[in-house]
Amino acid sequence: MKFKSIKIANTIKKVKLVNKPTIVNTVKPIKLVNTPEIVNTVKPINVVTPEIVNTIKPIKIETPKIVNTIKPIKFAPINLNFQNMNTVSKTNFKFSGQKGVYNGKVRDVYNINDQYLAMVVSDRISAFDVILPKGIPFKGQVLNQIASYFLDATADIVPNWKIASPDPNVTIGHKCEPFAVEMVVRGYLTGSSWRLYRDGGREICGVALPEGLREHQRFDHPIITPTTKADIGTHDENISREDIIKNGLVSAEDYAQLEKYTLELFARGTEMARKMGLILVDTKYEFGKKDGKIYLIDEIHTPDSSRYFYADGYEERFAKGEQQKQLSKEFVREWLMANGFQGRAGEKVPEMTPEIISQISNRYIELYEHIVGSKFVPGDVTDVQNRIFNNVENYIKANLLK
Repeated sequence: MKFKSIKIANTIKKVKLVNKPTIVNTVKPIKLVNTPEIVNTVKPINVVTPEIVNTIKPIKIETPKIVNTIKPIKFAPINLNFQNMNTVSKTNFKFSGQKGVYNGKVRDVYNINDQYLAMVVSDRISAFDVILPKGIPFKGQVLNQIASYFLDATADIVPNWKIASPDPNVTIGHKCEPFAVEMVVRGYLTGSSWRLYRDGGREICGVALPEGLREHQRFDHPIITPTTKADIGTHDENISREDIIKNGLVSAEDYAQLEKYTLELFARGTEMARKMGLILVDTKYEFGKKDGKIYLIDEIHTPDSSRYFYADGYEERFAKGEQQKQLSKEFVREWLMANGFQGRAGEKVPEMTPEIISQISNRYIELYEHIVGSKFVPGDVTDVQNRIFNNVENYIKANLLK
């Protein structure tokens, strides 16, 4: 699938200027008179092979300017006015049969008659377990529709909670009792697993790791590295299979089934990603129980819960020790880290300018189109709150409260 470039500047490559370095948002070098600043351009950039820059270490700049580390996008642009666009940053619906609501980092989950859940995927965005101050247009729709797509595509492996998706931002499904752990599965040594290994760790969640591994190296077999489920504002914690069973979080019988489902889902996701020219690097699954039956719940294979590499060039980049070209929300973390924020005490979230917000939104749309393989169709956000309420309320009355 070929995508055209939109009007987003490539700000990854360093530009050498005559006098002193500055951070610019254009292909041609620009001489600045006073302090460094970010320069935008309206001319599209034709990028052949984007260079992936490691932005783990914070960038020190003399003036408090926002460093744009979001990588260029290659797809046909959708003409949208992001600056004045309505986003789903908060919901407070009162649906028929509603018994309560749970507000998560990204999702607002409405309990309908203690039997069903209406999960509204908001446009909130979180990183480092912190909810950022501004919503991202269409992010909720992207995540909901990707998850819905993969729930349908894996229903033959494990029963899942989905019943219907009556709105671009909403999925309605069975209310299950969730297990107290998330099943993280990794096919490659990257992200937090690499950082642990780089710092001398040779075991993760009870899984032994051999000597001599390199960053982004593929494991001989995928490994499962579970975590506890953290409350908002706290961090998930790694936990071993043995400790999960010993502490009574999941029974030995149920955990064996969760492991089986996890590996089968990851294999299906890996194959679907391969057909799209992608590598499913790692992801997480959540499961629950209803009437004694295990269900797959929540999201699956979205860019918020998963990490993808581009397959093209992976072997060459790995052989050279270069960073991989990623398709995930890692670009948001990189932008935050480049501006001195990693969720630690005393750190301040950098300003989310309209330009940054529009670039993040476009990147999520790019993620959708690459992962699903079809053109993204934006929902009507003229009055998005009423749209969501009416679509969900009508479905509840017609199908769940008969």
